[in-house]
Amino acid sequence: MAAICHAGWMLASADVLHGRTVTSFFAIKDDLVHAGATFVDQEVVVDGNIITSRTPDDLPPFMRAIISALA
Repeated sequence: MAAICHAGWMLASADVLHGRTVTSFFAIKDDLVHAGATFVDQEVVVDGNIITSRTPDDLPPFMRAIISALA
């Protein structure tokens, strides 16, 4: 699964964040933490099969992480 910007809300709603480390747009940090995640401010975070990123500015490393996971 890959989520960038506010898409972390979908991961929270899917209840898949317990014990995971993620990043996202800063405005939803508290929601992700309340859903059980550890939040870090990094351009890309890969935790198992979950890849997260902060903003469209982080698209190049986000896409590299997705391609690497699919390879």
